[in-house]
This record gives sequence, C-alpha cells and structure tokens, in this order.
Amino acid sequence: MDLSNFYRAYHDHKPGLLGSGREYAVLVPLVETAQGLCLLYEVRSAGIRQPHEVCFPGGRMESGETPTFCALRETQEELGILPEDITVLGLPDFLHLRSEALMHPVLACLDSSALRHISPNPDEVADTFLISVQWLLDHPPTLYRYPLRPMVEPDFPYDEVHISPAYPWDDGQMEVPVYRGLPYPLWGLTARITYYLLKNIQDKT
Repeated sequence: MDLSNFYRAYHDHKPGLLGSGREYAVLVPLVETAQGLCLLYEVRSAGIRQPHEVCFPGGRMESGETPTFCALRETQEELGILPEDITVLGLPDFLHLRSEALMHPVLACLDSSALRHISPNPDEVADTFLISVQWLLDHPPTLYRYPLRPMVEPDFPYDEVHISPAYPWDDGQMEVPVYRGLPYPLWGLTARITYYLLKNIQDKT
C-alpha cells in the first residue's frame, strides 16, 4: 500500500454519502396545460412496495447511471414516456434517506403531447394525475415531525472508547409534509420533494 493506491482511488472520485451503497432517482415532471403549469404524479400499484402511495416516476440507479439517465429510463418503463419527449431543467437538492441511501430528484418538463401517449405499466402504476403548481403554492402542506432516537446495542464497548453508558447521543428528527384536499394523499418523501422544490422557487422570486 502506497500513495499511488490512494491516488487511483480518489483522484477522479465523485463525493457521495459516506457509507451509502445505494442511490435512487425520480423525475419531477412539469406539464404545461390549459389550466396552467402542473406537476404529474403516479399512484403506486397494489402489488409493489408501499402500495397506493403517491410518488414520482423513478427507481434505483444501476451501476454507471447518472440520476438523469435513471430518471428518464424509469419514466419510460413506468409511464411509456420517451426520453425525447422530456426536457431536463436541472437537478434540485438530493435527499438523504433513513436507509443510508441518496434520492436524486430530476426536474423536467414534458412535451404537451406526451400526456396523450401515457401508457402506465399496470405492474407498477395504478393511476396518474396532475396537480396545478398554483394550487400547491396556495395550499401549502402541514409539516409534521417525529423524533429519531439512537438505540445503542447493549454490548457497545463504552469502556474501550472511554465514554459512559449515559453518553448523550444526538437525537434527530424527520419532517413529514402532508398536503390535503387532493384526489390522493400527498405526503412523505414525495411531498418533501414537492414542498422544497416550490419553496426554492418562491425564495428566489
């Protein structure tokens, strides 16, 4: 082991979340309609994890994929929307999931004709619906929070690291936005992406 090992490992290294082996990407699709600018959402099918929940199209990034490539691939697989009908606008802030994974939102605009050709994969998608961006701005979510408290294993070597069993481990908290008055409940991770996406627009206007 010498310096060359460290150089090869890190000179082109892209920083990520320390200890994370998984990354996910979702497309956050804007659509211009006669009712104004809208966001497109999915409802997950009954046969997959977290059934009936509202989400954006997306999934786990495969080896070598960028967030954009993954989001476009998953959108085509789930909704039948071709990449050429999608214009990527940028990459909002990513999220650190409790499972020690990263979630990358990819903000994009769909060609107006893409809505007419949506073909949801029934194995993954039960329904799709649009929500006006203005409605979301006019009806902000209620923000709930719950604590994240450390549960240290009883065999932790307190003596070896020279700390007391009464050591003040840091607590955390998780924020859970809930939008009300929609055809389907919009809450949790998808609501967080929505809320902070629009908050960032308002903060910069």
